[in-house]
Amino acid sequence: MLDCDNVPTEIVEHALRMGAQFGRVVVRRGYGNHATLSNKWQDVLVRQAFTPCLQYQYASGKNTADIALALEALEALFDGRADTFCLVTSDSDFSYLCRKLRERGATVCIVGEPKTPDALRNACDQFFEWDRSAKEASEDGEAVEPETPKTGAAKEEISRTDGKPLPKRRPLFLVEAVTLLAGDASEGKVRLDALGQYLKRTDPSFSPNLYGHSGLLNMVKTYDLLTTQREETGGWSVGLAPKTSTATQSS
Repeated sequence: MLDCDNVPTEIVEHALRMGAQFGRVVVRRGYGNHATLSNKWQDVLVRQAFTPCLQYQYASGKNTADIALALEALEALFDGRADTFCLVTSDSDFSYLCRKLRERGATVCIVGEPKTPDALRNACDQFFEWDRSAKEASEDGEAVEPETPKTGAAKEEISRTDGKPLPKRRPLFLVEAVTLLAGDASEGKVRLDALGQYLKRTDPSFSPNLYGHSGLLNMVKTYDLLTTQREETGGWSVGLAPKTSTATQSS
């Protein structure tokens, strides 16, 4: 649930990635007033398949959108449509809503900016911070891994999709996904099929072919920051590569 009056549009993709680790994001709604939803939020909500929830301000200074968000969150809990909630806001006014949802057995996570007050951070089960200044993007807006390829030739490798050559790319969101999913696992790794399902939940159009790779395993193997392991029970798992100290590298 997006508090469109309180957060920037750029936070949405990060919020979807954070929320997808809990399962399918089935209720997508963005709340705001006419001035908010008629501007750039309109394009984002349409593109990301969110239902816009327009709330007019009946009096100056009254935020009816916040009340609508809170009421519909409780309604979704009580009628059994959801038991996990992801609120995208930095507004501490939602602290009480978080506490009430958790008292009823729901899991609540918050995606907010660094300015988010402690009252809201501590009221949820998990807080995910989004920092605009920390986001690195390429010219087309895609975050890319800053690490250099293992070999110069690897950077120049291409594959073909629909007869057209595509350069092999290594988007940073794949490393972020493994970090998120493997970080909560005792073994420090995530199964490849589970990683693929998570990537599909965050972006239904995701395909390794779009980044020049024939499959997800081949794509993962091009990352210096990731390791793969063949499991005895079958299938593959993915984890973060151990960091090598400067002293070890120089020896």
